[in-house]
Amino acid sequence: MTEYHKHELANGLRLITIEMPHLHSAEMACYIQVGGRDETAKLAGISHFLEHIVFRGTADFPNSFLLERAFEAIGGAVNASTDVESTCYHSRLHPRHLAEAARLFASMLTRPLFADVELERRIILEEALDDLNEQGEDISPDNLTARLLWPGHPLSQPTIGTGDSINAISEADLRRHHASYYTPGNTVIVAAGNLRHYQALQTVEAAFGHWQGQTQLQRQSPETAPCSQAETVWVKDSDSQINLQLAFRTPGRNHADTVPLRVLRWVLSWGGASRLMLRLREQLGLTYHVEAGLSMLADCGCFSIELAVAQESLCRAVEEILGVLRELCDTPVPEEELQGVLQAYLFDLEFSQDNADAMQTRYGWGELAGYLRTIEQDRREVQAVTPALLQQAARTVFEAGNLKIAIIGPWKKAHRKRVKQILLDGFPS
Repeated sequence: MTEYHKHELANGLRLITIEMPHLHSAEMACYIQVGGRDETAKLAGISHFLEHIVFRGTADFPNSFLLERAFEAIGGAVNASTDVESTCYHSRLHPRHLAEAARLFASMLTRPLFADVELERRIILEEALDDLNEQGEDISPDNLTARLLWPGHPLSQPTIGTGDSINAISEADLRRHHASYYTPGNTVIVAAGNLRHYQALQTVEAAFGHWQGQTQLQRQSPETAPCSQAETVWVKDSDSQINLQLAFRTPGRNHADTVPLRVLRWVLSWGGASRLMLRLREQLGLTYHVEAGLSMLADCGCFSIELAVAQESLCRAVEEILGVLRELCDTPVPEEELQGVLQAYLFDLEFSQDNADAMQTRYGWGELAGYLRTIEQDRREVQAVTPALLQQAARTVFEAGNLKIAIIGPWKKAHRKRVKQILLDGFPS
């Protein structure tokens, strides 16, 4: 059975359709290849700002209320997100209203009014305050480690921007950004659910066939100077716990280590029996939850471990996390453990076929990012992972020179001194 259908319109717009006749609903999403890494420091956050402005009204729906009501009338709940490489608009819908959904998204993407810019600016500035403490210091672990991982590169900037950059963005800037990046060849439309490909193609051609414009992406890879030791950033905050993130540089998503790193993430934190949860929570009681994450971009990436701990547990937590990672570098994962993780991973792949949102993300984002993997491809690649491949990937990534650590909360000088010593003691062995 064909997992997905793909068609490129005459104007360069790509359509991906996933037929899921067992469902009663559908999802439609529009992926545009623009994000934080396409911005200057002066206008950092403009992609996110533009995402907000698109919701403020279009030529066909002159305010946000009318636009929201139009989506609700077809069973929808439109939303959007912006990351460092892409912007996505998406909504659930009733399959009978596929054509209307395409018209609504076309109106948003191609005919925004750029209304209420000052009102939206105030909202975004309020949103940006979530990353700041009472002294105005950045307390977002992601932002703090990004500055260490990609110094001087747009990837080091907050996706939402800074107070100065948000205030600097004008309506003219937003219009230029829209004209530069919101073009058919820079966009992927994906529809998943109880629908047919020919229906989706007809509706998308009718709604978007008139769209014109070209985008020339000019992305530069970050230059990372060799480093032999881990780097840390410490920020004081009056919280009851200390938030801790360890972030390791990784290769880009098309590297040979990509699939082993995805499996390593599951080895470390897929459930209560995974290594980090077992050690830090079940055996030592140092944290309520610890999460490993993997963000793989076109040309670089980050493997992160994040948790919150009591003040007195900080140093022990750092020591134990490094110990768990060192073990992965030194000793192959036992075959029985690996098979259990792979089985859970394969179950998750199978379960995802019941979720239209998961399917549109897999194929829509995958097409945009040049990383489209079918369920069957993923299954074969994951089943080919061996203990030796996991150990090789661990040794490549979990290395002191790749490590950046952000520590935010009520830490003391003694913590800083002790963590420095833990890192100097050597990692990995």
